[in-house]
Amino acid sequence: MSDTTTDGIRVVVKPAYWPERSSPEAGQYAFMYTVEISNVGELPAQLRSRHWIITDANGRVEEVRGEGVVGKQPRLAPGERFEYTSWAMLRTPFGSMRGSYFLVRPDGTRFEAKIGEFALTQPHALH
Repeated sequence: MSDTTTDGIRVVVKPAYWPERSSPEAGQYAFMYTVEISNVGELPAQLRSRHWIITDANGRVEEVRGEGVVGKQPRLAPGERFEYTSWAMLRTPFGSMRGSYFLVRPDGTRFEAKIGEFALTQPHALH
């Protein structure tokens, strides 16, 4: 799990192995992650884009950039939250993810909310 707050935007990530989408014999390990983005600050903000850095156990790094999250660019007033679930595929039974969300305030000020590193681990992969 990861729990990070930047400029009043709290990002909590809860990862889980996804056996139904995984195929270990083919070197495919799927992981779901649920993200809760909360505005714990005093100013509204809108999430515009994301940047993920995904690293597998072999040190292979994949970077994912895109507009919004799950096709949305949620606006969060103070006290509001947005939750979504997505997934990532690794070639190894464990790895990690970290990243950033890029947000904008009503006055046009842009800022980056950090997403702290969290582990992606197939149960019983580490003995």
